[in-house]
Amino acid sequence: MTSGTIAWWLVGTGAGLAVYSYLVYPGLVAVVGWLRPSPGRPAPPDEWPLISITVPVYNEALHIQRKIEKILEWDYPAERRQILVISDASTDDTDAIVGRFKERGVELVRLPKRGGKTAAENAALPHLKGSIVVNSDASIDVPASSLKALVLWFGDPTVGVASCRDVSVSSTAQEGNQGESGYVGYEMGVRRLETRAGGIVGASGCFYAIRTHLHQHLVPEALSRDFAAPLVARRYGFRSVSVEDAIAFVPRTTSLRREYARKVRTMTRGLETLFFHRGLLNPVRYGLFAWELWSHKLIRWLVPWGGVMVLAGLVLMAPQVLWARVLLAIGGLGVLAGITGWFWPRERRLPRLLSIPTYALVGNVAALQAWIGALRGDLNPIWEPTRRPAPVDGSR
Repeated sequence: MTSGTIAWWLVGTGAGLAVYSYLVYPGLVAVVGWLRPSPGRPAPPDEWPLISITVPVYNEALHIQRKIEKILEWDYPAERRQILVISDASTDDTDAIVGRFKERGVELVRLPKRGGKTAAENAALPHLKGSIVVNSDASIDVPASSLKALVLWFGDPTVGVASCRDVSVSSTAQEGNQGESGYVGYEMGVRRLETRAGGIVGASGCFYAIRTHLHQHLVPEALSRDFAAPLVARRYGFRSVSVEDAIAFVPRTTSLRREYARKVRTMTRGLETLFFHRGLLNPVRYGLFAWELWSHKLIRWLVPWGGVMVLAGLVLMAPQVLWARVLLAIGGLGVLAGITGWFWPRERRLPRLLSIPTYALVGNVAALQAWIGALRGDLNPIWEPTRRPAPVDGSR
């Protein structure tokens, strides 16, 4: 095989991963959804089910009071909901603040030592009273109507998990992560198509609900429960849906470095979770779901390695092919823009011209590091929550 053939193979395969993952796959899912009959949204129940709302926290004194006050305002019968705050051995005033709401029915479960987010969620299992568990993060804002919109879908007996629609918002003029908004919108669009086609393969960790008997399955502490939820549901014959009118406003982080660390942690845990449930990748047994899992998760996670392949192929081509040199120059400018954005002064707003290449560079490098960490077995269940600013309701 000549170097030219190798170069073409590298460029074609690497680019093909990205094109399939981000363009072809959504298009195919849209066609599948168009061909399938829509089950329709369930009607409101005569009596809303008893639910358990869980909020795992670690040192969230800045947000927890506001979060609890918001939960108490959610449109849901007070006698039909249980509120559990699980403190992962917090060392600030989080526990004391939660204690002030005891008379209003808010329960505190405290871990004696830090174990991570999944360990905190596991610790809540013996305390659950509802038939449905609603999980929410402390720093996420949820409109009052979103809870019923989420729970409503459990009127469909085929649904095991219902996930919110994330809306990326800004609460500060010094915005350092504008590129995140477009990606979140794209991801929610893909989940909408998957729901129409049959079901999603990953839930939003900031606000999702699951049937309690599915949630009771213990998840190893190094894995991600929100990703595992639809996988467990499918294993037991249920589907998972993304609910358009169950909105969660997710404040964008103002630090690209924190966002980078979050992406590395999230994807490493995602890879380990997928490996733990690797049997679901079997298309003979799980059909459409296995295809979605391959396409939306594993192949998309391989796209950064595809970028490395394209780069290597272009370098091999460059001495003889003009367009390869042009693409390398354009790519170099993108990387330079991303590096500039990484070192951009935090007190100054990152120009939109730099925000997209910066977000792309951060995401792809974080993914490569996550792959290396996962393959090496570098698991770290100890949880350092993403510190987000207090959101402004409905702002973008």
